[in-house]
Amino acid sequence: MSLQTGGELAQVESAIIDPATLKVVAYVVEGQTIDEHPSLLLVDDIRELSTIGIIIDSNDEFMASDDIIKLKPLYELEFSVIDKHVIDQDGKKLGKVIDYTIDIDSFVIQQLNVRRPLLKSLNDAELLIHRSQIVEINDTQIVVRSGKVKQKKTAVSKGHHYVNPFRQNSPQPQPESIDINQS
Repeated sequence: MSLQTGGELAQVESAIIDPATLKVVAYVVEGQTIDEHPSLLLVDDIRELSTIGIIIDSNDEFMASDDIIKLKPLYELEFSVIDKHVIDQDGKKLGKVIDYTIDIDSFVIQQLNVRRPLLKSLNDAELLIHRSQIVEINDTQIVVRSGKVKQKKTAVSKGHHYVNPFRQNSPQPQPESIDINQS
């Protein structure tokens, strides 16, 4: 939407994402008022992101893909997180990315929405994966930390004494013995 005219200028076709930082650096836009096809809109030129759309100053913000030398390698990479397979570090399939959430101030992807495979979707239809859980991103998949927690092995004595972690190791008072046969 244009801040000057209040009308629609273009529609977002896709996002240009830097796979190293998971930051949206620009958007590919299409529309009747655009001269160059495809045209890019840098995130630095966005005034506001709202429920009605992206608000910019005017048509002058759109640039041809060849005009932005810095972004040309990212544009040609055509990287997208949508439809990427997600697996954990153990190689277990978690699902496929169907959407993502960005921080509107920095345009950095914060969470991935992952659709579960058919059998696993009976318990959980979708997973939310925070960016801090991501270990690796490559051409075909996103690898995230496993959900397993490694437990420390504790030494058990030969007498098979088990330690209750909820019981304190303080001495317990001894009950007094009463002899009822004394009168």
